Formats: sequence, structure tokens, C-alpha cells
Amino acid sequence: MTDSNEYTPPEVWTWDTESGGKFASINRPISGATNEKDLPVGEHPLQLYSMGTPNGVKVTIMLEELLALGIKEAEYDAFYIDISEGDQFSSGFVDINPNSKIPALFDRSTSPGTRVFESAAILFYLAEKFGQFIPTDPAERAECMSWLFWQMGSAPYLGGGFGHFYAYAPSKMEYPINRFAMEVKRQLDVLDKNLMSKPFLSGSEYNISDMATFSWYGWLVMDNLYEAREFLDVASYKNVNRWANEINDRPAVQRGRKVNRTWGPEEGQLKERHHSSDLD
Repeated sequence: MTDSNEYTPPEVWTWDTESGGKFASINRPISGATNEKDLPVGEHPLQLYSMGTPNGVKVTIMLEELLALGIKEAEYDAFYIDISEGDQFSSGFVDINPNSKIPALFDRSTSPGTRVFESAAILFYLAEKFGQFIPTDPAERAECMSWLFWQMGSAPYLGGGFGHFYAYAPSKMEYPINRFAMEVKRQLDVLDKNLMSKPFLSGSEYNISDMATFSWYGWLVMDNLYEAREFLDVASYKNVNRWANEINDRPAVQRGRKVNRTWGPEEGQLKERHHSSDLD
């Protein structure tokens, strides 16, 4: 493959132009707040600041699963952070997550309050806090954590790699699309072979590793994420499809998928959530 517009990198990269693509206006090579704005605070101890993207949905699924078990202390307020408008760069959000990425959680039930950022860290924090959806047996726990962090390490290739170049980049480029499509299909094959011998990722019990992975790979095979269902031939991964559909049938998952969502069918949207009745 040849490219007459081949790029020659400079000796030192400088930020002198937007990168292009759907999220060009919010991508930047520096951290920190761009404006002074406090975050809103609801009535519950758990305050979630998020958006209904795959990373955000991991946490709302977990919270709704905890509530489905009757754990009232897991009640939460979910405030909408519009990443397309740069809400994640407010001073209030940066105080909770210096990395300016959703989701971010603030637990007011502790003294002082506890901030938690990074989606896997939030899942682990909630699992530990409430003693649910994480194995206690050391070997089973290690398997759960291995799959949880497999997802955290793998999803950037799916979202920031394949998703960006296939769906969001200003032009289609063969090399990056092929490179990341190959990696995503390898990941789907890893999942499919693992799920051949067990119902859930780490064994016989549904846990936080499934919640985290479902929000990315479950959506990929079920919901035509990036409109790439046919391109990636996701139907061929039979075990991943079986697993994804089984998780999606859970009532708490259906509830969690709606929270902080402002696109798609109207019945699947709930911009902010402050009481369980908001989802009824």
C-alpha cells in the first residue's frame, strides 16, 4: 500500500492544529481545568458524574445490580457530564478526576469523602464496599481481576483504535483500520474461546469482570457499536453473543444502560438519575 500524502513526523511534536474528527474540539495534550465550575450534589451518599458511554455504563449497571439485591446504601445520584461540551474540564470534575475522563464517583458516606476515578477502580471499590459481585476465594478472585484488567487494557484498541479510525476519523485510512480490526477480532476470539467452557468470564458466577466487558464487547456484538457488526463479522463469535444476550436480559442491566444516556430510542434514555422511580 502506498500513500502519496505520507506524513513525516517533525523532530519535536507541537500542538498547532486540531487533530480532526468527531472529538477534535475536546482533545488536547494538557491536563487540568479550563473553567471554574462546581459540580452539583444530590441527596444520596454516592454521587456519580458520568455519561452513558461504555465506560459510564459499567458503573450504572453495578449500582443497579446492588440495588436489585436490596442494598439501599447503594442509592445514588447520577449527574450528566457532556464530554462533547467539555464538562469534564470543569474545576469541580477535575477535583474528582484529574484525568478528566468519565466516570467519576464521590462517596460522601466516608469521612472525609472518597473520590474514585477510572471505571474498573469504581467497580472494584463498590464491590469491596458492599461485598458483592467479586469472589472471595483467592483463585476465583484472581481470575475475576485478571479479566477485569484484561478489559481495561484491551478496550482502548476497540474504542480509541478501531472505533476512532473506522467511525470518527476525518477520512478512512486502510492501514489503521486493518491494524485495529485485526486486534479487535483477536480480542473477540480470546473472549469466545474463554466462554466456550464457562457461562461467565471468570467462571460460574456473574461479577464485575462481566459488567466491565459487557459494556464494550457486549455492545459490539449486540448493538452494532460503530456500525461495524458486518465488517467485523461479530455474529461468528457464538459464545460471546450467548454471554452478551444473557447479561443484557438482566433487569438491572436494562436499567443501568439507560442512565446518563441522551441518544437512541427515547424509552432508553435517562439524562440524570436521582431516585429508583426515575427508571420506572
